[in-house]
Amino acid sequence: MKTEIQYQPAFATCTVSLDNGEQLRAESGAMVAMRDVKVETGATGGLFKSLKRSILGGESFFQNTFTATSNNGQVMLAPALTGDVMVREMKDEDLIVQSGAYLGSSMGINVDTSWGGARTFFGGEGLFMLRCSGTGTLITGAYGAIHEENLRDGETFVVDSGHIVAFQAGMHYEVNKFGGWKSTVLGGEGLVITFAGPGQLYMQTRSQEAFLGWLIPQLPTRSGETN
Repeated sequence: MKTEIQYQPAFATCTVSLDNGEQLRAESGAMVAMRDVKVETGATGGLFKSLKRSILGGESFFQNTFTATSNNGQVMLAPALTGDVMVREMKDEDLIVQSGAYLGSSMGINVDTSWGGARTFFGGEGLFMLRCSGTGTLITGAYGAIHEENLRDGETFVVDSGHIVAFQAGMHYEVNKFGGWKSTVLGGEGLVITFAGPGQLYMQTRSQEAFLGWLIPQLPTRSGETN
């Protein structure tokens, strides 16, 4: 499996090249184009596991598995929103990924919502995280560009929840409400995550929540006026 990222950072795509018989698992709706592949759509990992991933993780209930039918198999993936794409070659490691950022992975990567720390995020306002573990290729997308931050031992860093893409499992973190200074579109308190090193984390430079906060007041009402 080989990957090529193009059109960074605003309109990035990831083209995955597959040899005959190689497989790629991708989030439903992430495929832009393909050739010389067979597609199977199913409840990956079993019906119950997929249902849990869909409800808790915010992913599509069904995922697509692409199998190359020649040595020229290709699948082009892209995030739904304007932004960047990142490829991480994982070697027997775990990465916690914001559910909407997951685009696809090789078959050696397990995607799970049952990790112990998930409860901390599930208690938040729509903040769901996936645990991606194993050895292989992991492809994630972002809204805006992707910024990498490497924390030394004991170093802390605060990130708005709407900007988190992924972070290394094992990092210490705390999720807190942050009302007043920053609130959600629906008027609730925003969430921030305080990370403590050592470890690596990835952020997106734009937030869907912030964009909706700007967009909704611009939409015309039934009377033809903006909100």
